[in-house]
Amino acid sequence: MRTCVGCKERVPAVDLLRVVVGRTGDSDSSEFVIVPDVHRRLPGRGAWLHPVSECLVNAERRRAFGRALRVQGVVDVTAVEAFIGNGAEAHTEEPVAPNTEQ
Repeated sequence: MRTCVGCKERVPAVDLLRVVVGRTGDSDSSEFVIVPDVHRRLPGRGAWLHPVSECLVNAERRRAFGRALRVQGVVDVTAVEAFIGNGAEAHTEEPVAPNTEQ
């Protein structure tokens, strides 16, 4: 069982999308990018989210990604928005992990 960071509902992990965080740009940057982890294999701390735009908007509004992933600074969710917008079911290939050097 996992908890969606958007709606706070506890459901089986198979119903949720795992997302992980990576740092963008140089190591001094405080901007982070959230990417979908379709196969649940990317390294790092993860957060769980229903693959629907409602939960994504709620998580952004509540600033839940920063707390769940333990990051401070700007969080870019563009990759997750694109994934959800394209239909999570149709997305079969794993995204390329961003630069995760810290």
